[in-house]
Amino acid sequence: MMVANGDADAATRDDADRLGTVYASVDGLIDYATTYLELDARDTHWARNAILELFSLDSYRTTATEPTGPATPLSKADPDAALAAFDDAVVSAGLCGEDDVPHLEDTVMGLLSARPSTLQDHFATVERESGGMAAMRWFYDYCCANTYVKRTKLSHNPRFESHGLVITINLAKPEFKNMKKAAAGNSVSGGYPKCTICHENEGFAGRDKRTLRTIPMTLGGTPFFWQFSPYGYFDQHGICVNAEHTPMHVDRDTFVRLLDFVDRFPGYFLGCNAALPRIGGSVLTHDHYQGGGELMPMHRAKAWAHMRLDGFDDADIEILDWPGTAVRVVSRSRRSIMELSDRIREGWTHYTNRDLDIVCAGEDGRRSAVSPSAVVTSRGYEMNLILRNNGVSEQYPEGIFHAHPQFWAIKQEPIGLIEAQGLFVLPGRLVSELKTIENVLAAGGELPDDKSQFSFEFDELRAKLNGSRQPDDVHAAVRDELGSVCERILGNTAVFKDKNDTVRFLQGLGFAE
Repeated sequence: MMVANGDADAATRDDADRLGTVYASVDGLIDYATTYLELDARDTHWARNAILELFSLDSYRTTATEPTGPATPLSKADPDAALAAFDDAVVSAGLCGEDDVPHLEDTVMGLLSARPSTLQDHFATVERESGGMAAMRWFYDYCCANTYVKRTKLSHNPRFESHGLVITINLAKPEFKNMKKAAAGNSVSGGYPKCTICHENEGFAGRDKRTLRTIPMTLGGTPFFWQFSPYGYFDQHGICVNAEHTPMHVDRDTFVRLLDFVDRFPGYFLGCNAALPRIGGSVLTHDHYQGGGELMPMHRAKAWAHMRLDGFDDADIEILDWPGTAVRVVSRSRRSIMELSDRIREGWTHYTNRDLDIVCAGEDGRRSAVSPSAVVTSRGYEMNLILRNNGVSEQYPEGIFHAHPQFWAIKQEPIGLIEAQGLFVLPGRLVSELKTIENVLAAGGELPDDKSQFSFEFDELRAKLNGSRQPDDVHAAVRDELGSVCERILGNTAVFKDKNDTVRFLQGLGFAE
């Protein structure tokens, strides 16, 4: 009997120790939220009790200590350690299973995050005192601190430059090889919210969006809101979403809205996909733009030719030295930017040249559209217009101006705004697949049967290596091949393979060299 009591006492002590570890981890999260997430000290007991309630815990033993020294700046906030301690504690205590940890983290960090109104007020204060870019930087750091932006995971994505492009492999992004699958991947069940980017997603538990926070803004007199992307493709990648669930479209008002945005946030670019399937975004049902704090390679592209239009002496029209077909309008005048951009948009959407497989409309509706992107530079406003067409043919059923089949092992998804501007987001599967290919090349072997989809790239790699089997040479050759393939994919998307055809198109609209 005494032995049994001893076992019971030991078990009780073990349970108490495990709960003590849970309490300590909760206190750690409370301290973190007080320092980095705008949690008011007056709300700490409420927040702690809300977390305890998740596990039906009706007791608590304090373990917190008074903070010492000044708080670390928000830009250096790292929630990983506090969350890891919490995860380990609740799993070890049997309060949560391993599979439930991501959902639990979203729940807890949602509880600890400030309400949207509080953040919006703080954003307005920072903008009023220090400007729009300072406010955006503060908001981005907050979204990283509350774990909505997965900064740690993003830092693990391979990224390098090749052939004038930026190549990144997004380990978290699912691969959608066609627009139907992409649309399905962004659909929602039950009709609430209407799509994955509607404002109603803010704090919505049904999609683990408890930590999502947004900032309202007005573009061209229309209500929009800004949110950062949790798995952004580049620095401070975010989307600006129409407050109304209305279909994507590009018209003259689009240029007004893009300019309104870069006027307010001159360190960002903002653009949008062509509002047609196969040549752009996967969420065509909801009007939105993409942008952020990193210029894309196309923004830095030089001019291949310069053109002008009578009556607009304050503007320069540049045909870009770029694999895709892109025109840039440069001016310090908003009026000139808008008028010239819309003239090019209108002209392109009604342009047909069957010799070049360009048909502006067909039985499936309109086929030509532009992807615009605005940025402010030392030259004034720059509006980049990428000419796109989503026509199909018997030879190219996925799109005449889509990545051609020999490149599908690397990239089969539609080429949207970000990639058309030179930042390629490749599927995570490539990490292991390319490692296998590197090992085979270093060993002097043949391409395995289960990697036969890479036969085109494998043959090119062997030719590049010319017998070299040094691992560093092989790795460099693989990166060079990825850049080369992506450059050629952009060439596939070019509606004018010969830039002289771009000149002739613009001449037809009244522009002159």
